[in-house]
Amino acid sequence: MIKTIYLAGGCFWGVQHYFDQFDGIVKTTVGYANGNTENPVYKDVKKGLTGHAETLEIQYDDTVISLPKILDLYFDIIDPVSVNQQGEDIGISYRTGIYYVEKIDFEIIQSKYNEIQKKYDLPLAVEVEPMKNFFNAEEYHQKYLDKNPGAYCHIPASKFKKGLN
Repeated sequence: MIKTIYLAGGCFWGVQHYFDQFDGIVKTTVGYANGNTENPVYKDVKKGLTGHAETLEIQYDDTVISLPKILDLYFDIIDPVSVNQQGEDIGISYRTGIYYVEKIDFEIIQSKYNEIQKKYDLPLAVEVEPMKNFFNAEEYHQKYLDKNPGAYCHIPASKFKKGLN
């Protein structure tokens, strides 16, 4: 069955490039989630004017890749205790978050969250909330690292099987 989960992990370019490499990921779209305005644009999101987080919409086949596996992969590329920052990207739009559409997913997410929390002394800074709104980012942001190899990414290149080219 095709399911959807939304992950905010700092700059969405690398998060998309990372998840696109795994079997079972059917489609990814970068966009802006859980903010306070309709149809936000990048310059306003980046300035923190809209309250949105740069987020990756992931459509996945749960018979090929499970939500717990996706969450393991997600936690492997973020600093879960960093507040509003991943790598050199700083601001509310770069916060981390897991946004779900199906209530049944909350239990899975909470279980994984609790498991990860045990590994840290500081509280996790990863929001876990229902998806309130999501707006696709501008077209030039979609598959950005495929179009612009060598562009900055907070995720180490070693995490990409396909590389940045």
